[in-house]
Amino acid sequence: MTLLQPKLSREKTKYFHSATTINEGRCEVRNVLVEGNRISKISNLPIGNLPADTEIINCEHLLLIPGVIDAHVHFRQPGQDYKADMASESAAAVAGGVTTVLDMPNNTPPVTTIESLKAKIQIASRSMLCNFGFFFGITNNNIDEALSLEDKKLAIGFKIFLGSSTGNMLVDNFAAIERLFSSTSLIISAHCEDENRIRERMTMYQNIYRDKVPTAAIHPLIRDSRACFDSSSFAVDLAKRHNTKLHVAHLTTKEETNLFKPDSILNKQITTEVTPSHLWFASDDYATKGNQIKCNPAIKSTDDRLSLRKALKNNQIDLIATDHAPHLWEEKMKDYFHAPSGIPSIQHSLLIVLELVRQQELTVEQAVEKMCHNPALLFGIKDRGFIKEGYFADLTVINPNEQTSVIQDSILYKCGWSPLLGNIFSNRISQTFVNGNQVFADGKVHTDFKGQFLGNII
Repeated sequence: MTLLQPKLSREKTKYFHSATTINEGRCEVRNVLVEGNRISKISNLPIGNLPADTEIINCEHLLLIPGVIDAHVHFRQPGQDYKADMASESAAAVAGGVTTVLDMPNNTPPVTTIESLKAKIQIASRSMLCNFGFFFGITNNNIDEALSLEDKKLAIGFKIFLGSSTGNMLVDNFAAIERLFSSTSLIISAHCEDENRIRERMTMYQNIYRDKVPTAAIHPLIRDSRACFDSSSFAVDLAKRHNTKLHVAHLTTKEETNLFKPDSILNKQITTEVTPSHLWFASDDYATKGNQIKCNPAIKSTDDRLSLRKALKNNQIDLIATDHAPHLWEEKMKDYFHAPSGIPSIQHSLLIVLELVRQQELTVEQAVEKMCHNPALLFGIKDRGFIKEGYFADLTVINPNEQTSVIQDSILYKCGWSPLLGNIFSNRISQTFVNGNQVFADGKVHTDFKGQFLGNII
């Protein structure tokens, strides 16, 4: 199979004038010159001798950050294109200032073979407006094939479900889990919930309610803190024993934060992430949002939310990643036991985090570190995630002086809804550039350019 790599364009030179850059812990006014697809010069002084056709982008009083790297998304294609696809969700991504995504393997069928991974890369090469990489899904029976990917550079890492998956992607064979943890040098991203406890509690609540359908408020009671902690601690202990590169996905509980040390990501073998949804919502919101905020692991108490925010600020939590997971409105409006779990969120993730900055839950420098720098460092994404000379010009311009109202007509997800409908955020995403190409500006997505695959083309 021949995989397609989109050609990088050579548009005219761009000059970002008087931009307040947020980069590597510093906030300073800089002028940034982009030639072709890369940043060629950064200066505190005006840059002279520009080509006659240079596009001047006036960034006075605007923020310029590296494009957001979302390390955890479910764009649904292939297999569930009726609810989301790579074109629609990458459009929502760039509208939200996201320039690179790492997509998960639980498609239909799941991406658990090298051939299915290659097929997915080929679809993305034709469709993605942002840059992209993929995780390879682990099953009880595909460890040999997974380990053969070590040198191929086709996958960004492995995804293992230690609970809460469908089909053959629930890995419950300890011998298979231990073999993977003891044998791979690639990073393992783990969904950690104890499946046996969840099944027991699901049966208990189904017996209690029978035909009386409860609200989604019971979701964090079924998928409770103990189910998360037992599974996360198991994965962390196993990774410590085998010196595995482990990344625990979407942390949700106060207890779990104690599993991770406060340190620079460069010093860590075991890392974790949190979603904007778990930083924004809490269990009280089930009363008004219902199944709209039903996701796995569950959104939990206000105390858990407070602990996640603290752990993010003190560097116990390393990344902010959305776990963007769209479902149709009619699917989410089913009764609790039949409504699927997942929240569409990538278009508004940066706005949520900037609102938390405004609330002094973290600094703007930390927001850029968690959403841009750290994902690039953790997953080895070369020449991205920073504003540096020689790096790809993946850039996001933010207007901190204009608000964003989440209205129905502005939602770009194929599923057409958001639990944030009606929210007003204090910032606006003004422009997004991928590989030097303007892909979003003034509320409009430009589809002329495609993103770049982060791995090797075979």
